[in-house]
Amino acid sequence: MRHTTLNIEMPASILTTLPVSRKQLPDYILKTLAVELFREGKLSLGKARELAGLPDKWEMIRLLGERGCSVNYTADDAEVDIESLDRLLA
Repeated sequence: MRHTTLNIEMPASILTTLPVSRKQLPDYILKTLAVELFREGKLSLGKARELAGLPDKWEMIRLLGERGCSVNYTADDAEVDIESLDRLLA
């Protein structure tokens, strides 16, 4: 997977008000961006998961829930997932 580096300027005072250390900041910003772009409908669940750097969609769903963002995951979606798992495990 290719990555692109972006440089972002922000006021230094922001770093002192965020609830994360400077070391954790890139991960925090990527996860926050992923959640907000998903909330706005700009990214699918899968692409938001990819941006957030999470291993699977369940972790992304958990993160969305922690950030107060609902996911429209239906019983039909669960059935498709179960069928996919059955095929993979067969």
